[in-house]
Amino acid sequence: MEFCPTCGNMLLYQLPHMGHPARFSCPTCPYVCNIETQVKIKRHVRLVKKTIDPIFTKEDRRNFQETKESCPTCGHDKAGFIQVQTRSADEPMTIFYECRKCEYTWREG
Repeated sequence: MEFCPTCGNMLLYQLPHMGHPARFSCPTCPYVCNIETQVKIKRHVRLVKKTIDPIFTKEDRRNFQETKESCPTCGHDKAGFIQVQTRSADEPMTIFYECRKCEYTWREG
């Protein structure tokens, strides 16, 4: 990235056009810098893995209401559940379940 020495904004790359060489130009002031040597444009994207905090803590899940719902993993017939509005208000709520035996979580809706 190149920056304007006059105002400090990032310079824009312009392709060669109608006899003008490729150049960098400032979008806010009249600064222009013709490119006279070959330029190699590189892009480096650094991905940073962010840690995501759980929506419900273990204490929250322990306080879920209990219902008779069969766990898809272990088949246990009791699960804690909570209803959460995850989409717009005119759509049904999502029900999150957690098996009381194996702690597997799933959702409905």
